[in-house]
Amino acid sequence: MNNRIALSQLPQTTLFRKGDVFVLFGELFGRGYASGLVNEARQAGLEIVGITVGRRDENNALRPLNDEELATAEAGLGGRIINVPLMAGFDLDAPAGEPTPTDLLNKITLKTWEQDTLDWAHIDKCRALGTRRFRAAVAEAMAVLDGMIGEDRNVLFAHTMAGGIPKAKVFMVIANRIYKGSGDRFMSSRTLLDSDLGKLILQNFDEVSANTFQHLIEGSAAIRARVETSGGQVRFTAYGYHGTGILIDDRYQWQTYTNYTQGYAKMRLERIAEAAWAQGIKATVYNCPEIRTNSTDVFAGVELPLISLLYTLKKEGGGAWAESQWQACRERLAEGFSLEDVLHKIDAFQGSEVMRAFRDFAAWPMPNSPAQAELQIRTSDEIVQMHKDRKALITDLLSGLVLEASGALIFRESSAPSGPVLWLNHDIVARQLNQLHA
Repeated sequence: MNNRIALSQLPQTTLFRKGDVFVLFGELFGRGYASGLVNEARQAGLEIVGITVGRRDENNALRPLNDEELATAEAGLGGRIINVPLMAGFDLDAPAGEPTPTDLLNKITLKTWEQDTLDWAHIDKCRALGTRRFRAAVAEAMAVLDGMIGEDRNVLFAHTMAGGIPKAKVFMVIANRIYKGSGDRFMSSRTLLDSDLGKLILQNFDEVSANTFQHLIEGSAAIRARVETSGGQVRFTAYGYHGTGILIDDRYQWQTYTNYTQGYAKMRLERIAEAAWAQGIKATVYNCPEIRTNSTDVFAGVELPLISLLYTLKKEGGGAWAESQWQACRERLAEGFSLEDVLHKIDAFQGSEVMRAFRDFAAWPMPNSPAQAELQIRTSDEIVQMHKDRKALITDLLSGLVLEASGALIFRESSAPSGPVLWLNHDIVARQLNQLHA
């Protein structure tokens, strides 16, 4: 996608009503984007249906949730879960008696990983096996779901699957240096992606973060046909990331976290939505702002653009409520530090020559650099040190606000989506928050 299409108007159309069905295609975890959308669906009175990725037993065999796990998951979701294991990715798949891709990766050492090669013919077999397994599970889950959707119902499918990092010790060490290393500990993300290790990881990212959206759309075709024939409508949403427009020098500019290795899979996710849209299927990828979640915390500095939302809340007419958010952030800082000190660091970070060089949309996702990693990680660390409590950061508060706004925006825009790929930049997020809290 070469052009950014931002959601510029607050959605006004209302399609979904009490009794319609909301399907979460992915598990609900804490601090994740999906929580905001689930809350919107719940408040609107939709029936909530979820799936599970399943669990692995002591032999790494995939299994459904047991009774206790299922009860806990359904209580957290506030709905029924279809207990068919929908674990995506192929890192633990292999023909019987043969090594999995993760087994192969665990033979790679830190001294030799840049030169080590993989058996790609074997990897291809594992990938094909994993894809067949997943598609079969989707078919089984959709058969169950079909019986849960009554007549005269609209359906909203929310794809939330992402990730795909194999649990290989060598990669965990490398990833720590790429995403959190500076100075002598810096490691180039380009070096990783040029290696066989990196190429395998990119394939698994594609399978988890992108291709699962395709399998969902195809696997639910019979449900979509039945619902639409009876007068209902079906929508598909997915969570993307492709940088965010934030206030820099008092104007909205696109910027991004570097290095976002999963960006290649997110662009594939966009292409899947575009292809579905061309076939008349209302499937939309929403490129959301940076926030702190359990998964993004591995990326040192990913939270920095989020702090600029404070500027936007005021610029977009937040008034007294916006000021209350500024005050709540001030109260999280240690004695001797002001919110203006934090914002000054953000301004210096975004205004630096180093970071301006990474605001190249056409080149995204760009590899990291020593200067960028040093500045980004140091700025993140310094701001964290300005807080009273490392477990109660400004970015935790602001992440919660973005979750609230994005859930409302996605739920409402999905009634009559304006395109297959939409950016939720800080301006529309702030306007939605200001409307909710006026």
